[in-house]
Order: sequence, then C-alpha cells, then structure tokens
Amino acid sequence: MSKIEPFKEKIFVTRPVLPALEEVTEKLREIWESKWLTNGGKQHFALEDELKEFLKVPYLSVFNNGTIALMVAVQSLRLQGDVITTPFTFAATPHVLSWNNINPIFCDIDEETMNIDADKIESMITPRTSAILAVHVFGTPCNVKKIQQVADTYGLKVVYDAAHAFGVEIDGQGIGTFGDISMFSFHATKLYHTLEGGALVFADKNLKQRIDLLRNFGIKNEEEVVMPGINGKLDEVRAAVGRIMLKYVESEQAKRLALHKVYDEELGNVEGITLMPKCGDNVKRNYQYYVIRIDEKVFGKSRDYVYDELKKYNVYTRKYFHPLCSDYTCYRQLNSSRQDNLPVATNIGKQVLSLPMYGELTADDVRKICAMIRSIDR
Repeated sequence: MSKIEPFKEKIFVTRPVLPALEEVTEKLREIWESKWLTNGGKQHFALEDELKEFLKVPYLSVFNNGTIALMVAVQSLRLQGDVITTPFTFAATPHVLSWNNINPIFCDIDEETMNIDADKIESMITPRTSAILAVHVFGTPCNVKKIQQVADTYGLKVVYDAAHAFGVEIDGQGIGTFGDISMFSFHATKLYHTLEGGALVFADKNLKQRIDLLRNFGIKNEEEVVMPGINGKLDEVRAAVGRIMLKYVESEQAKRLALHKVYDEELGNVEGITLMPKCGDNVKRNYQYYVIRIDEKVFGKSRDYVYDELKKYNVYTRKYFHPLCSDYTCYRQLNSSRQDNLPVATNIGKQVLSLPMYGELTADDVRKICAMIRSIDR
C-alpha cells in the first residue's frame, strides 16, 4: 500500500445505533413504576403495534432474538422432512432447521443478487420437501414472485429470513408480506435493534395464536399448557428501547445512503471490484450493509489479502458469508453441500467483503477506506 495514515481508532464493519440516554432513562422510569418487567407488558404490546405499522404487515409477534423466532416459525408451520435453503447466509438459518429435525437442502445462489437462485429450486424438490427457506441477503429482495410460483405448484410453505431487510419494500409493499412467514432480527448490529430481539410477521390470522403460544412455553392460561413451546418472550426494557429506536431508523438510513453513494463513486471504476447489488426503482432499500466482491484474477489480489491489509490500517471488514454454511463440519456430509452443486456460492464466498457502514462514519472516512483499497500494490 502507499503511505496512507491508519485510523487512530479501530473502524469496525458496523457500530450500534444508540438513542439518547435520556430517552432510555425516561422509558426505564415508566417500567420501574409499572413494576412489570416481562411476560407481555405495556411496552411489549405497544412495540408490536408500532412495528406492524412501520413494516406494513397485518400480524406480528416480537421475540427475544431472531433465531428463536425463526425456530418458532418452522414449528408453527409444522414443517418436516427437507427444506430447501441457501448456503450463503448466517449460521442460524440452517441451524433452526436442524434443531427442528429437518434436513437443510442447499441450493446455489444467483450471481448478481447473491440470494437463493429461484430458477434452481424446482430441480431440488422431492417428496420429502416441505418448504423453501430463503434469505433476503444484505437486504436485497429475493425473487419472491418466482419462489411463490414454485411453492404454489408443489404445495410448499415459504419462510423468509429477513434479518437484513428491515424496512425494505417492493412496490410499496412491506417485504414481510411475502411468503407464509418472515423473520426480522433486531440484534444490536442491525439498522434497527432492540439491543437483542426479533419478530415474526405473517398474514394468516390463525397463526398469531399458535405463534404466541409457542413463544410462551405453550401456556394458554394459568391451568392449561396446550403445546410444547419455548421461552421466546421479549422483555419490557428491550421492547422500550425498540420503541425509541423506531424514531432513528429513517435518519440512520439517510446517513447510510449518503455513504453508499460515496463508496459507489470511489470504487465504481476499480477493475476487479463488483459493487453492492443494485435493485430496481420499485425496491425501497434500507442501506444496512455495503458489500463488494473482489475478483482476484482481475483485481490482482485476493479478498483475503485485502481483508488482512485493511486491518493494518485499523479497518476491520468482514468476510460475510465465509465459510459457506454448506462447508460447516455439521453439514459438509450432505449431498447438497458438494461444491460442484454450489459453483456460484463457492466462488462468491471467496470474493465477498463487507465494508464499514454506519451513520457515524463520515464521507471522508469512506473515501480514506476506498483509497486504501485502491492503493493496494497489485
């Protein structure tokens, strides 16, 4: 690299958006006065109502984290056998299937969007297949129309892992309105968070009661436990933080959009670098991440080399998602995990680099990071 001064402090791939401490203190005072800390208090129900409006969905249940929420989604739909999913995702996606005694079947991904390749799903369906579990990777919507067509043809359920897609819309329609159930993650690293939390959204009114029972040990009332549930409840403190955080989403998105544009300008003409996937004008993005792909043959250096070099300058990026889920020891033995079955995912998994993206970054910070990438000796 040329002589570029490193950042004095570490620049991580993300940083939690934090509300004013005074706002949190005010909500805490309300909770303390109510003496109701969990099990469906005022903050819990208010958050569900506010999130339904924000996400433009008919029904919603909040959870203590996204993984438990996704496990309950699978339980609520009574899925079994095999479920077709993507290898290019966070570990929780296939893990929730395994925890429900379901076999994840890995389908290759689309070259441009990096989402599950909707055109390849049909060839992987067998009599054991019960559903498709797709992921809106980096907030880029899946081919929801094609996936639903396939599901309808074969009588399959559709579950979306929308952990990256909070606030994303297609033609003004909330991303959570597609499929049978969608899961949102409210982890601290996300654009919107409740410190730690999640939610399920769905259109079937009958699912609401079942999901809420599963979320609370299957307890119907003081004297009836009607199904084997789990503890997925969101406490009042985190629900209150979530209510506050909703007011910060749009301003944070605006800041990140501005940084996206700087990244595009600074890296758009660098040979061997492919920028964050673009969406059509009908898609409202959330700008949670900024991701590039580095083609070693063209760029001259590998993604891993760039990752290591940036660390020397106090810039901590992330190889997101690497390794592929199909390469985990617990899934490697599956037939669908073979690399010849996943050529696109295998290639992209070696190229993707998630760059720093959070509203407290400045445009000059981003320009400096891009200068570091461009100046790599290759």
